[in-house]
Amino acid sequence: MAKLTMSRRSFAKLSLATAAATAVAATTAGAALAEQAAPAQEQGDVKRVRTCCRGCGKMECGVWVTVQNGRAVKIEGDQSAFASEGNCCTKSQASLQAAYHPARMYHPMKRTAAKGEADPGWQRITWDEAFQLMATGFQELIDKYGGECLTTFCGTSRNWCMQSAGGILYQLFGSPNGHSAYQICKGPRHVATAWQSGKAYSWMAQEDRPLVYVQWGGAQEMSNYDSSCRSTVNVTMQAEDYIIVDPRRTNLGKESKHWLPLRPGTDAAMGLAWTHVVIDNNLYDEMYVRRWTDAPFLYCADIEPTGFMGADPEMGFPFPVATRLLKESDIKEGGSPKRFMVYDELAGTDDAHPLRTNDPSGKLSYFDAETMLWEGETYPEAKFYESPQKNLVKGTVPGRIAYSTDFSGCAQELLPAISGGPFEVTLKDGSTHSVTTAWMEYADLCAQYAPEIAEGITGVPAAEIEEAAKIYATRIFPDSGYGNGGINYSLAIEHSANAVQNCRVFDALAGICGNFDTPAGQRGGTVGTFPEQFAMMSEAAPFKQDATKMLGIDKMPTLAHCYWGDAQHIIKAMNGDGAYRIRGGYGQSGDFLNAPNSKACFEGMKQMDFFAMCDLWFHPGTQLADVIVPAQHWMELDSTRRSQGSGGAEGAHCRCIEPPADTRFDVDISIGLYKAMGVPWALGDNPWPDATYNLNQMAQAGYGMSWDEYKEHFQKNGWTDCKEKYPVWGTYRRYEVGMMRRDGLPGFPTPTGKQEIWNTLLESYYPDERYTLPTFTEPPEGPVANPELCKEYPYIMTTGRRIPVYFHSEHRQLPWCRELWPTPRVEINPEDAAELGIQQGDWVWIETSRGKIRQTADLYYGINKGVVNCEHQWWLPEFTGLGKGFDLVNVNTLASLDNQCPLCGAANARAYNVKIYKATPENSPNGNPVPCDTDGTPMIVSCDDPRLKEWLPNYEIRKEA
Repeated sequence: MAKLTMSRRSFAKLSLATAAATAVAATTAGAALAEQAAPAQEQGDVKRVRTCCRGCGKMECGVWVTVQNGRAVKIEGDQSAFASEGNCCTKSQASLQAAYHPARMYHPMKRTAAKGEADPGWQRITWDEAFQLMATGFQELIDKYGGECLTTFCGTSRNWCMQSAGGILYQLFGSPNGHSAYQICKGPRHVATAWQSGKAYSWMAQEDRPLVYVQWGGAQEMSNYDSSCRSTVNVTMQAEDYIIVDPRRTNLGKESKHWLPLRPGTDAAMGLAWTHVVIDNNLYDEMYVRRWTDAPFLYCADIEPTGFMGADPEMGFPFPVATRLLKESDIKEGGSPKRFMVYDELAGTDDAHPLRTNDPSGKLSYFDAETMLWEGETYPEAKFYESPQKNLVKGTVPGRIAYSTDFSGCAQELLPAISGGPFEVTLKDGSTHSVTTAWMEYADLCAQYAPEIAEGITGVPAAEIEEAAKIYATRIFPDSGYGNGGINYSLAIEHSANAVQNCRVFDALAGICGNFDTPAGQRGGTVGTFPEQFAMMSEAAPFKQDATKMLGIDKMPTLAHCYWGDAQHIIKAMNGDGAYRIRGGYGQSGDFLNAPNSKACFEGMKQMDFFAMCDLWFHPGTQLADVIVPAQHWMELDSTRRSQGSGGAEGAHCRCIEPPADTRFDVDISIGLYKAMGVPWALGDNPWPDATYNLNQMAQAGYGMSWDEYKEHFQKNGWTDCKEKYPVWGTYRRYEVGMMRRDGLPGFPTPTGKQEIWNTLLESYYPDERYTLPTFTEPPEGPVANPELCKEYPYIMTTGRRIPVYFHSEHRQLPWCRELWPTPRVEINPEDAAELGIQQGDWVWIETSRGKIRQTADLYYGINKGVVNCEHQWWLPEFTGLGKGFDLVNVNTLASLDNQCPLCGAANARAYNVKIYKATPENSPNGNPVPCDTDGTPMIVSCDDPRLKEWLPNYEIRKEA
């Protein structure tokens, strides 16, 4: 029969397939020790379990796990899983080592040593004791200081372990101050699109196979939060054109036809340059712009902003809409503030188009944001046609496209002007004013970033900018009625003091090019029965968040419309610098290593009165906990699964192996904490069931069966294509047919009902209009904004790259992974390295005014001279000292606590300047350029380090734990 087990040799080959080069800097030649002969076993009972991997950030890589005599021995891709196309990467394979790792957390424990000691003196306790200690610790702080004194740490989504960012924060603590990776990871994209078009329409439907594939600021061939790895590679190979916009040539980027290596942090300037090219060459979708954006709405600069009471469509918080967009209430007594005025190009041109009666000129018509209809419009019956997509991923259906509508449904034909102004209007007080269209304002802004100007900002030649923009926007098949595909913009866009505005640039650009909710366009998160986050909060407890108590809201009022607290203000408050102190918290699936200046966060955590952590591993954060509780690995649990992005898949995690010792499913841990704090989890007679209650709910709602029955269905039939099962997901151009708004009316869930290039929410909070249009702002510590600083710190630093064997802070203790990539690397252009006397593999210092770290030099021509690329979220699990070496190697310690996006608080985590120089015995602690533990022991730097062998799977420990 086929080989049952996975070996180190096959893992290494897979890693080479994932990344063309895995030569490790700063290693010595030697035989790898991270190998282990598989224990002799009888063939015995062998089964294959269909499930979903969660070895990285990918949301739905379908896999088969082979289990022999109760032990997982092999993981391989599920070829029927259309969203991942049979992918199974190195991180997935390494799960075999993670599940059986000897250093996993197996029991609830409490601290016996003083806070701040490297060894907490863990003492094993029962689950009842753990729940009682946590409940008491949290409740005492709530009673004394109010729930806002508590925070939670929530990191990368595992779908089933997000209660820390949901129910625990909002229902148990009643705190608005969640420290969430979401703030710098997908979150800015989601709030930007929620405010401008529709939440999470940042996701691009990659599985629809775009004709022109644009990957901006990421390396999805390695890993990602939605479509990635094999599906990304296949898309690029089948696209007519492939463009990457990235300071670094990515692994797959070498296959691209066009690489635009812009200066880090100048993404919005590049995006606005593309938009100028689109407008200047009339490459935009004119009917979409006139009908579905607020581009034709008239703007009157010299009136006071007025409006109506609106509500954030996602958060539900009411806010007064106040805008200088011209409304019927501005020109007519008793007029509606929800009727937005436009200039009708046809009015008065002939007998069929008489002058209108809305104002003295007879030229003004309106769009009514109450009814979502234009003046005199009767909305046509929805009609659809089958999507004519080519190269569909096997196992998916095409879906249906709503026919585009025009203005023919209006009693008097209408053509709202988008250009041609300024126009003169008379207000209700009799005064006359000059007005322009929102489109004219946007076009004028974009003209300030014409390619010849953007060249000086981004460093990319104007001709290349113009060529790429035209390739993206010029329709290969004009008769299709939509564009060539969306823009796959990634995390680099969000790690910025301009995060929301960056995302708005791309949302608008994709929309005006005819790529909003179209095949391969910006489609948003998959619609299905199963939620994106499973059992995130109680169905029976009230939501107690008070946004007015949120730290930082006085500085950033739009935080009330985000889905997180502000990390920078939380960290400062931990350290006593805030309106009040953060005194306690709970960590689940997240840690502080992603923090903007993680060293400051660690120092603040030391000062907490009470902190608890739920995790699989002992790491720097657990060293500061008072109570720790052990979670289960993805092969040990059952959970629903749905594509987070536009992948369109719905399936399941199915338990493959029995969980060890005292480990518990995250949902059950959360329910236990609810019970200990006297807060119900479920309605009905049993307020504290186990997670099966929620699983049965989901399976019944979506498939009319129990969870156990659904698992059998999934084992037999595999993943559900949501386009086929759910009409809402199977429909394109949902804004045409009332599928984007909760009230079922056509349009967008925004105050105007349009894709808001001119943003009324931001105008309402910032009436000086500094953020009303998508804009570019220079990185605050870059060569333009701070040239004096850059004299001392001359290299622009970027970070956040994807690594074949790691995902953020994960897997540094897995032998297969660590032997292939034992040290953190900083990529540097060979010309810069030569000038600095740095050779391949040298340890180097990377320094800012806030501190310095060490990484090994990786000379790479795929990054521009003057730019360096550091690896993020490193820590050293082999260390025993306090902090486990994160402060020696983690680039996040160098970031500023003050530089952030003023709209959502995202940290300026990259695109700041550093100095870099060779580490020597003379300038290094312990006389050793290699980072060392507090006792002087160096970190692992080579694949033959015997400490790797100590991390190999230990099946006996798992049994005995």
